[in-house]
Amino acid sequence: MQIGDLVTAPYKTGVYIGEVTQWSESRATVRVLAVKKHPKQGDLHNPNQTNVPFFHERKALSFREQTNVPPQQIKAYEGDVPDYYASLQHALDTYENKLRQTESPYARQALDCLLNLKKAYFRS
Repeated sequence: MQIGDLVTAPYKTGVYIGEVTQWSESRATVRVLAVKKHPKQGDLHNPNQTNVPFFHERKALSFREQTNVPPQQIKAYEGDVPDYYASLQHALDTYENKLRQTESPYARQALDCLLNLKKAYFRS
């Protein structure tokens, strides 16, 4: 990989399409251009649990936000880069549909977080 390459990069529980802006053996910096998978809601140390000290509401990384990712987790991306907001909407819809198919306290609480984020992302 080198600076300027298009890649997919995970960050926490989300996955993004972006451009490499810095590269070394120990760290790569990626500028976010699109959202491939929205981050999971809740406590990552207690997955799918609601009885936790703090149920996290996790936002997706913003358009052109930069993040550091271990180079071994980055994969080359080929194809057209989707519009950031269209990709964010698609990632939200995919996650929302998955949560709506599950009847559990976790799914309900995660869905509440996701719907709050949706309002925040797309304020008019």
